[in-house]
Amino acid sequence: MDNTITLPSWAFIILVLFAGIMVLDRMLMPSLRWYLRRRVKKVMDEVSSRLDIAIRPFQLTRRQGLIDQLIFDDQVIEAVKTYAVENEMPKTVAQEKAKRYAHEIVPAFNAYIYFRLGYWLARNIARLIYRVRVGFYDAEELKNIPEDASVVFVMNHRSNMDYVLVSFLVAEKTALSYAIGEWARIWPLQTLLKAMGGFFVRRNSKNPLYRKVLERYVHLSTRAGVCQAVFPEGGLTKSGALLEPKLGFMDYMLREFHPEFDKDVVFVPVGINYDRVVEDRTLIRKLDPNAKRRNQWYVIKTTLAFATKMLLLSRKVRWRRFGYASVNFGRPVSVKQYCDANQIKFDEADSTHRFEQVKKLADTLMKHIADVIPILPIALVSEVLLENKNIWKSELDLKSQALQKIESLRKKGAPIDISSGASEGVLNNALTMLVGRRLVDVEANLIRPKEEALVLLEYYANSIKQWQ
Repeated sequence: MDNTITLPSWAFIILVLFAGIMVLDRMLMPSLRWYLRRRVKKVMDEVSSRLDIAIRPFQLTRRQGLIDQLIFDDQVIEAVKTYAVENEMPKTVAQEKAKRYAHEIVPAFNAYIYFRLGYWLARNIARLIYRVRVGFYDAEELKNIPEDASVVFVMNHRSNMDYVLVSFLVAEKTALSYAIGEWARIWPLQTLLKAMGGFFVRRNSKNPLYRKVLERYVHLSTRAGVCQAVFPEGGLTKSGALLEPKLGFMDYMLREFHPEFDKDVVFVPVGINYDRVVEDRTLIRKLDPNAKRRNQWYVIKTTLAFATKMLLLSRKVRWRRFGYASVNFGRPVSVKQYCDANQIKFDEADSTHRFEQVKKLADTLMKHIADVIPILPIALVSEVLLENKNIWKSELDLKSQALQKIESLRKKGAPIDISSGASEGVLNNALTMLVGRRLVDVEANLIRPKEEALVLLEYYANSIKQWQ
């Protein structure tokens, strides 16, 4: 009697796959999880000993736990009820929306990815393109920030490289949590940024339920002492000049702040500047109302082409083309001290008065940011060229005017890190960079800015216009 059982090939393949999955799940996955947990713990022990601002327990909480905490927050529950009534929908549907928003916003911080992969990428990308310079106006004040305070780095936003540059420079001090726009919601970038503590934000969303979920996440993370990085301008500057601050994030952080009972919130002003912003032409193109919008494929294609080109160039050539990327850290601003000095209690003020006070604080912080934005050679030379835009000038004349500006700026206390002995070489390099980018005409050793390059030169000159 023949007991052979014949299976179709498709059924056999399914059985083999299922058996393989079971072997992985029961035998290999527990070992892999143990190995990964061990590596993460090793990294945590290593970095905890050297960080000035410790990683908070909130950041290490399981992501699902944070999502549950958020959607069951009393204010979110009330917002769900209101949203369901106003939109004539079942409460369960509104609750699912809130849950989806929470999943979208809450990061999945992973210390191993942040300090191993993220730091390595940020450091190498920054150094691949620029000569990186960093300055502290008062490093001791940064060290003296209370251990339990919520530290918020507030900075001007010139380039998407800002995320990379600042993450790299403060990695020895803390782990930053960024608010990231929808531009980064593509795989695998989205997964990487969430693992590095980034939380995604829908810019200019008018949805009250979404705004409440975002508000409560920002509030919870701030109260938990998570170190955050915020761009008060809300977006990239297209003209090169500082923009008016947006108040949403700061209001979320401060609307329930009580100076007598709550842990301090300390804002650290950060000024960022570049000799060459990677996406400068794209940004100024947006100033033209008639310019056609470029599709996502064009952005991906040009990004890949740029990355390939950078890898093929030598370091010397890259630095000659992109110059300096510079970051200055200013003096911290304690919200407790600010409230005491100005007799403010944000949690007791009505919304109109609170917004007025938040606006005053935001303007103060923007002034501090403007005071520490580095003065770089390209900005200086661009300013000189614009002053002589219809005049042919010799290289010697241009450098002489730039040197006069350097001395004038030093007297005003501007953050300029160009030594007297190096000024000649630095200005030479700046002019060479502008010639290489075809932003100026050169004829018989005389130089004049090109007509079509004036907007771009203004973009760079505007980065230091606050010192005019």
